[in-house]
Amino acid sequence: MHNSKAFARCFLLLFLVGAAAVNSAYAEKADFTKPTNVEADQMAYDDVKQVNTFTGNVILTRGTLVLKANKLIVSQDSDGYQFATLLAPPGGVATFRQKREGPGNQWVDGQAERIEYDGKTETVKLFSRAKIRRLDGNKPTDEVEGPFISYDSRAEFFSVNNTASGESKPGGGRIRAVIQPRSEAKDK
Repeated sequence: MHNSKAFARCFLLLFLVGAAAVNSAYAEKADFTKPTNVEADQMAYDDVKQVNTFTGNVILTRGTLVLKANKLIVSQDSDGYQFATLLAPPGGVATFRQKREGPGNQWVDGQAERIEYDGKTETVKLFSRAKIRRLDGNKPTDEVEGPFISYDSRAEFFSVNNTASGESKPGGGRIRAVIQPRSEAKDK
């Protein structure tokens, strides 16, 4: 049980970095010092394969970060890199929400039918009905949505594509972005 909590904590730390970077701001620093709590209907841990699976109304919290999914699978390779997959309930979406570091009441939230984090490449991928928003309190400031969103934290690059496979194809879905003017621009 102790090892499974350690793997969940490692995943969370890595996921926080990726999710926060999507929004050009850092996650709430205090979250890194908070315990990780996972609630689910069931947990299975395979020590040999280094795979921890939580199923049924999964809620992971750590400080201001809240992840919700029907299933959370966390694995680790032989080099110690963590990989995580959050899966939505049938007809629903997996979600995350976290306070951003900085002034005011800034938040980031996201959702998709499947969310994957690769600790080795430091990428976060959101598949099918993917959406990421920056919020000031509960008011959206910027948002992007599409069938697929990928963020590479090493290169500080993200893309939104019109198919859930991660490719943009003619006749695929459409992406949508709403970028609000910053208060500095409004004042000028």
